[in-house]
Amino acid sequence: MAPLIAFVTRTPPEADALQKLRAAMPAETILPMRDIADGDFASVDIAIVANPDPADLARLPNLKWIHSTWAGVERLVSELKDSPLPIVRLVDPQLSFNMAEAVLAWTYYLFRDMPAYARLQRERNWHPLGYRRADQTTVSLLGLGALGTAATSRLKEAGFQVAGWSRLPKQLEGVETFSGEDGLMAILAKTDILVCLLPLTHETTGMLAARHFAALPKGAEFINFARGKIIVTADLVAALDSGHLKHAVLDVFETEPLPVEDALWRNPGITILPHISGPTDPDTAAGIVAANIAAYRRTGVLPATVDRTRGY
Repeated sequence: MAPLIAFVTRTPPEADALQKLRAAMPAETILPMRDIADGDFASVDIAIVANPDPADLARLPNLKWIHSTWAGVERLVSELKDSPLPIVRLVDPQLSFNMAEAVLAWTYYLFRDMPAYARLQRERNWHPLGYRRADQTTVSLLGLGALGTAATSRLKEAGFQVAGWSRLPKQLEGVETFSGEDGLMAILAKTDILVCLLPLTHETTGMLAARHFAALPKGAEFINFARGKIIVTADLVAALDSGHLKHAVLDVFETEPLPVEDALWRNPGITILPHISGPTDPDTAAGIVAANIAAYRRTGVLPATVDRTRGY
């Protein structure tokens, strides 16, 4: 029997994604797990996944590698920690564009005092606030991978002063860059709006805590478009409630969807988004997955795989 590709997900609906994958790979047979007969599991050599159940993958004895349709793979790496299977994550320029667009949009939201004007509207208070110039405002990015690099470009084009931090030293034209723990404290001290785009790893879990929020200047603001577990949420709330931080935009949380009873919903210093900052584009994602699989079929060489020790 010719090789099969399994589409494995716990995130319905799957029909649209499956249709686009099939259209991008007409020569391949791609089946959702529920449509693969027990006797055909051995014919599956590649799995395309979106939040898969590890038990489903374990039923595929001849699986060679896994292609995620998501850029973030920390859950996949964690759940497959005992598996030697190579994991390929989605690296999509469209995703970088989408995220950079969101970074710019919500930076403007804070920069132009939208939360304050929303409060003034609720109070029926006609009160113009002072204007600050973009070139006098420093926006700092934590994480200078593909997403962070794209975001720095959009912010520079908008006229902001842009700084960036990464685990290891990195140079970007027109961006003041920092690295390491000393560099982290240095960049925080000069930041007006802090944007977190870090991957979730063992090193970044709980990375932003009370001392980091305290290192930001009074009145600084925060955007988290990375993962909820990177911040110590109680410490962020304390910094907001004390008035040290002015406002936070949170798109990611330790538990998603955010439970309706969670106090974050009611905190006036927080704008809550439903994990929409960097959506995967199903059309471009299907094309990238198809190209990677076609190259593998042709050469036998895997695309770049996730470094399990780093988590991305």
